[in-house]
Amino acid sequence: MLTKLIVLGLYFSVLMIIGIVASRSVKGVSDFYVGGKKLGYWAVAFSARATGESGWLLLGLTGMGAIAGYSAYWVVLGEVLGVGVSWFFMAKRFKRATDKYDSITIPDYLESHFNTGRKTIRKVAATALSLFVVIYVSSQIDATGKAFESLLGINYFTGAILGFIIVMAYVYIGGFLAAVWSDFFQGVLMFFGLVCLPFIAWLSIDDGGSIVEGLTQMDPNLTSIWGDTSNPMLAVFTILGFAMIGLGFLGSPQIYVRFMSVKSEAEIDKGKWVAILFTLLTDFAAVTIGLLGRYLYTSIGQDPEAVLGIAGEGVLIMMIEDLLPLVIVAIYIAIVLSAIMSTIDSLIVVASSALSRDFYQKIINPEVEQKRLTKISRLITLALAIVALIIAMIVAVRSPDRTIFWFVIFGWSGIAATFCPVIILSLFWKPYSEKGALASMITGFLCVPFFEFVIQPIDGIGIYFEKLDVLAPSFLLSIIAGVIFTKLYPKTN
Repeated sequence: MLTKLIVLGLYFSVLMIIGIVASRSVKGVSDFYVGGKKLGYWAVAFSARATGESGWLLLGLTGMGAIAGYSAYWVVLGEVLGVGVSWFFMAKRFKRATDKYDSITIPDYLESHFNTGRKTIRKVAATALSLFVVIYVSSQIDATGKAFESLLGINYFTGAILGFIIVMAYVYIGGFLAAVWSDFFQGVLMFFGLVCLPFIAWLSIDDGGSIVEGLTQMDPNLTSIWGDTSNPMLAVFTILGFAMIGLGFLGSPQIYVRFMSVKSEAEIDKGKWVAILFTLLTDFAAVTIGLLGRYLYTSIGQDPEAVLGIAGEGVLIMMIEDLLPLVIVAIYIAIVLSAIMSTIDSLIVVASSALSRDFYQKIINPEVEQKRLTKISRLITLALAIVALIIAMIVAVRSPDRTIFWFVIFGWSGIAATFCPVIILSLFWKPYSEKGALASMITGFLCVPFFEFVIQPIDGIGIYFEKLDVLAPSFLLSIIAGVIFTKLYPKTN
């Protein structure tokens, strides 16, 4: 335990140093929320990927690999495609537009793009952003508590609060810069930790050639890329649900604010290769870790969740504690926490910007001084984080059987369904109108809980939408609503 605590102490010290150094560069609200738009491609690429992946990559996706088998690789394909489309076709357009409008938040960009003189779209965007980001942050705090509990034996609630305090300490003083620089540091840890572990596990197996055969004997569906072949239609919906997770990379504010912050379009051209390679290798490694863990720690006829935890989310922790020396185990604990905290810090900053910049500065008090606004931004950041912590605690008490993967995906889907269709249509469809954008956001925002809580429980069809999950249908309906309302209420300027 002492070794683990020493390594974690060093890790947390690095984060605090990053926060202190970053705070010296924060002169105004632009620095606090987009780093003054001066960041290079390494920092932006690693920060975007670390933010986009979160704790679900190390705990959720590894668990999915253990339970679903080969079909979990569809998640890898979907994420690589989503990241590729985002960086290759959208990032430079978005950077060019936000620089033209001098935007530092997504609602800034939307209001300037539609240029109607009204504040409606800013209000709707900021409200939706605040709500779903807080849910997403609460899921990450939940993952923090689970990580401390399983890795260090610390009480779940104590661990969640401790992780919360650590993240807030460096974000509160350093803002976006602290988030990006810490994300870079944490992203490097995540990358090497995930990529190296499958090789270590492979070397620990006496006969590597028997892995596929062993998995097939446990469950033939594990080695089928199509998953559960007993119900082909259900398999199709499952695969689509896995692959469509990548839709969230096509405009989610916590990722796209990084494109605002990069210093030039040339940096995006360099960063896209870093981002794609990071996604491909880490996601592929995560699923592979799950498969190898299933082979190593379960046997034929055994319930995998009884060994690997709910949804298999304990497989990575079991593997590192079984195969690695204590010092390396401590480093992997830091890696797991890195995946979680790199998302919490970015999300908190985005949610804070929605309230302090988009509501307070742009609507309530346009004459506020930069120094006072920066102070208010810090206080709002802290307040939102506390709300997210409370939600995480409530969910932990009321739903002890929850899984990290699907808790995270609900928050991720809500943000993506609300904002990604709007970003896509605004960048590529000139006739797109403000009313069309409002229809898109409202539809996406409402469809996520509608499919989750109304459609999925329905007997007969509900199981298919449960496998498809909420993002794909919500995303599609959001685009359709935007197109219809643009046709009904075209641009007037």
